[in-house]
Amino acid sequence: MLIISRKKGESLMIGEDIEITVSKLDDGSVKLGINAPKELTILRKELYEAVQEENKKAMNVNIDLLKNIKKK
Repeated sequence: MLIISRKKGESLMIGEDIEITVSKLDDGSVKLGINAPKELTILRKELYEAVQEENKKAMNVNIDLLKNIKKK
């Protein structure tokens, strides 16, 4: 993991098209501004992990239910 110190108003670049700017520092909290291409999905990590977990649950199929579906 790379650790970088930034002050309010300072930025860092990821590649050529993603810029992260520190917009506010307040009581142990940091607000970040992210400038990235619109086609790039940006999620908080806890939300990303929740989506992954829901996707895993959705993939668990009860085979017995499938056996009960009648073929036409």
